[in-house]
Amino acid sequence: MIIRGYREEDIPAMTAIWNEVVEEGVAFPQEDFLTERTGAAFFGEQSYCGVAQQGESGEILGLYILHPNNVGRCGHICNASYAVASGSRGRHIGEKLVLDCIEQAGRIGFRVLQFNAVVASNIHARHLYERVGFTQLGTIPGGFRMKDGRYEDICPYYIVLAGK
Repeated sequence: MIIRGYREEDIPAMTAIWNEVVEEGVAFPQEDFLTERTGAAFFGEQSYCGVAQQGESGEILGLYILHPNNVGRCGHICNASYAVASGSRGRHIGEKLVLDCIEQAGRIGFRVLQFNAVVASNIHARHLYERVGFTQLGTIPGGFRMKDGRYEDICPYYIVLAGK
C-alpha cells in the first residue's frame, strides 16, 4: 500500500468512501452526500488530499483531507478528516494516513494540526491519535448529534508539528 496525493481519477472512489462515512453518521459532521461533481470541487479546495492506494490493484482504500482550521492570525492551525473504506478497516490504513497528513501539514507550513470534533465513542481513532502524539484538549458535552439523534461528547485533539 502507498499513500500519495490524490489524482482526478481517484475522485469516484474518494467520493464513495467519504459518503460511506457520512452515511454511518458516527464520525463526520456532514449530513449531505457528495456527487462526483461536488466531490471534485470539495477535494479540490483542500490544501492537500492524500489517498491510500493498494499497490497492485490500484484500489483506493482510504483518504484524508487537510485544510486551514481558521483564518488570519490562526491560519497556521490546520484541520484534517480521515476516511477508510469499511471493507479495509483494521489494517492500520488510518495510521498511515494520519502520519502522512502530519508530514504534509508540516511541509505546507502549518504549525499545529487540530481535530475539532472527535466523537468520544470513536475509541480506535482516539487511541491512534494519542499513540502518535496528539493531546486531548478536553471534552465538549453533547457536541455531536449521532445519526440516531442521540448527542455524544466530542474530544478536540491537537499536535504541534515538528520543526515549527
